[in-house]
Amino acid sequence: MKLIDTHAHIFLEEFHEDVDEVIKRAIDEGVEKILLPNIDKDSIDDMLRLEEKYPDYCYPMMGLHPCSVKEDFETHLHIVEDWLSKRDFIAVGEIGTDLYWDKTFWEQQKEAFNIQCELATKYDVPVAIHCRETIDVTIELVENFKNTNLTGVFHCFTGTVEQGKRITDLGFYLGIGGVATFKNGGLDKVIPELDANKLILETDSPYLSPAPERGKRNEPYKLKFVTAKIAEVLNLQVEEVAALTTKNANDLFFRS
Repeated sequence: MKLIDTHAHIFLEEFHEDVDEVIKRAIDEGVEKILLPNIDKDSIDDMLRLEEKYPDYCYPMMGLHPCSVKEDFETHLHIVEDWLSKRDFIAVGEIGTDLYWDKTFWEQQKEAFNIQCELATKYDVPVAIHCRETIDVTIELVENFKNTNLTGVFHCFTGTVEQGKRITDLGFYLGIGGVATFKNGGLDKVIPELDANKLILETDSPYLSPAPERGKRNEPYKLKFVTAKIAEVLNLQVEEVAALTTKNANDLFFRS
């Protein structure tokens, strides 16, 4: 069974003491690639060191997370653009909008999102989108790019069937993670109504650990629990879900 964790922050401090063991466990459970979404300028060095240590296994993105968008966001975006101009990245991410933690820089968040989507179209790479409590607005922002080459994934999708279909109709993918395994997460009713060819797997490590490991530090090997849940709700074999979602992830992020 081959799996791709399309969204994991295993370069963060939570993994500094045992990241080698984390990656070994992932490999042992069939995770063949881990994609690393950047957060801000302070996370870049640790992320790139992990790529250097595990080339062709850890794939970094470059972007500015919405929760890191402050009054000086343009300075951060100059750093993002500079990196994108110097070397290849698997995607522009993690970008998006967030009204859960702080509403202070809402207008700046939307501006930063639009700028980074423009960068993704310029460099012809996907975007990894965060949209906590902002999914409808974020879909509308993406719809403004529907006549461009912009594509990507709505990471940590927890929306409705209607929202999911709006996203996939734009050619975007849905990142499914630990919430799918939560008893009251609601995705067990939503996933069967969506286009399975637009589903990809993620952990969002160290966050959102799936059942039966909920509340503990998440890590990529736990992708197997998400895979099993999707197989259950789609009435498929685990191996079928692994093959399908891996193909989807490769189609999005590893286009030749």
